[in-house]
This record gives sequence, C-alpha cells and structure tokens, in this order.
Amino acid sequence: MEGIEILRGGLNGLAEYLSLHVITCLVPALFIAGAISAFASQAAILKYFGPQAKKPIAYSVGSVSGAILAVCSCTVLPLFGGIYKRGAGLGPAIAFLFSGPAINILAIVYTANILGYQLGIARAVAAIAFAVCIGLIMAFIFRKEEGQKAQAQAFVQIEADADKKKPWQYAIFFGTLIAILITAASKYWIALGILGGVLGIALWRWFTAEEMKEWMQETLYFLKRILPWLLIGVFIAGILGVVIPPAAMAAYMGGNTILANFIASIGGALMYIATLTEVPIIKTFLDLGMGNGPALALLLAGPALSIPSMLALRGIMGTKKMLVYVTLVVAAATITGLIYGSIV
Repeated sequence: MEGIEILRGGLNGLAEYLSLHVITCLVPALFIAGAISAFASQAAILKYFGPQAKKPIAYSVGSVSGAILAVCSCTVLPLFGGIYKRGAGLGPAIAFLFSGPAINILAIVYTANILGYQLGIARAVAAIAFAVCIGLIMAFIFRKEEGQKAQAQAFVQIEADADKKKPWQYAIFFGTLIAILITAASKYWIALGILGGVLGIALWRWFTAEEMKEWMQETLYFLKRILPWLLIGVFIAGILGVVIPPAAMAAYMGGNTILANFIASIGGALMYIATLTEVPIIKTFLDLGMGNGPALALLLAGPALSIPSMLALRGIMGTKKMLVYVTLVVAAATITGLIYGSIV
C-alpha cells in the first residue's frame, strides 16, 4: 500500500471530522463544559457527584444522564472534563463518561429498529450496567487519590454565589445550551437559530461582561486541552481505516469465540465512530459474517472509545487512569459479547 494512500486516508478522516463534528458537536460541548466550570454550583456537583456523595444517587445520575445527549466518545469529553474539574468524584464522572455516548435514546431506538430489538435492549441494559461497574472499579482502584480529594474538599469553604441569579435562570441557560448541542448534532438549523436567539437574550439579561469573559476563558481551557489531541487521534484513525478495511476486520469477528469478541472490542476502541453511525457500520459487518456477540461488543466499545478520545482523556485525567479505563471497557465489552452470543 502506497504511503500517499495512507496519508490521504488520515487527511480524509481529519477533513470529515472537521466538517461534520467540530462545528455541530464539539464546539457546543466545549461551551457547555466552560459554562459548567464557570457557573455550575460546586455545592450541587459535590452533593450529587462528589467523592462523598451517596453512591446510589451518584452512580444512578451518572449512568443515565447521557440518555438525552446524542454525543460521541469525543463530544462527551468536554462535558466529562467540566464536571470532573468542578469536583465530581472519579467513579460517578466515569459512569457519565461511558454512558453519554452509549445510551442516548436516539442510538438505542435506532439500534432496535435496524439491528433488532434483542440487540437494542441488550445494548441499553449492558451500557447502564457497564457505566456503574466501571465507575465503581475505577473509584476502587484509585481510592487513595479519591480519598485525598475528598479530604481536600472537606477543608474548602464553598462560597455562596455572589450573583443574584435564580435557579430557574440557570436552568434555562444550561437547558438552552444542551438543546443547542442536540439540535446541532441533529442538524435542525431553524430550531438552532431560535435557540441561539434564546441564549443571546439570556446572556444579555442575566449575565455580566465579567461572567461571560470567565465563561470564554474556561471554554478556551478545554479547547486547548482537548482539541489538539482529538485532531491527532482522528488523523491516526483515518490511517487505520485505510490499512484495515471493514471486510478484513469482519472476517475475524465471525462466530462467538473469545478472540472474535476481543477483536470486536479492540476494533471498536481504535476506530472513531460518530454517534448513530455505529448502527449502519455494524449492519454492514453482520452482512459480512460478524457474529451477534461481537456485534454487541462493538456496539459497547465503539461509541465509548476511540483513539482521539483516548489521547484527549489522557490530558484530562492522566495516562494511568486513561489506560485503566480503556482496559476495563475492552474487557467488559468482550465478556458481555461472549455471554450475549452464547444466549441468542
């Protein structure tokens, strides 16, 4: 294979990502992350997501809060970074990180319609269970660091908000930002324009110039921390897409062996799969001979991981935590695919 063809694959992947995902998905997510870091009540985040929060509440909220967000493994990163930087515990934040791309309602319904209700239900149930289990394991492995974080937070005086904005005003502000993310990802341009107008009015009426400056500074922080690594990862993923064609990959994922499920999980972890595109990709693989177990393994690992997200995640929480998280996702997807493939 000529080097120019490989290079073209990387550049094509980069061009597609910049045109389809940066404007419609990543940019709104970065602004939400900046808003969380600048405006979200630290007391509320610590109450529901903090290291000392009640586990049933923290993990329940973390594992299902991504249901309304049509985001991919890269778009969810700024949102994860926002709550993690604001004081969320590692376990609940990881539960949100995994569940965001895995259980959004659009993806589950689309999976059930195209790939069958058995696979759609299995994906939803396994994704929620994964989110909780992986979050708990991560919190246990890094319990020493989490304990130190909890102790540090116990000595920090959380000041009351200096501004006089009411909770419903923040609810409208953050709700509008989330609605913009969803409509931008769905490319509903008229609705997006209306929501942009609502956001502009909210900023004009309720926020000072200093507050908006702080918001932009926090957004820029996440932009510098995440975007360069994402672009490098997308380029690498584009090269892999040329080197490893789908037909060759599907050939190793037939049946329901441990190796087939592991290859599906690893393949999903390495590929960049935009939200909702995993379904037609897996439909193609099934037509090429993929087994049901590996299909579920790819459905679980693919939306949750990618080379771009791994590189960016390393910048947020460090190399060690990133590697442990990737290992847990791949292992869980492999085991779940193997179990599912032996049942159906």
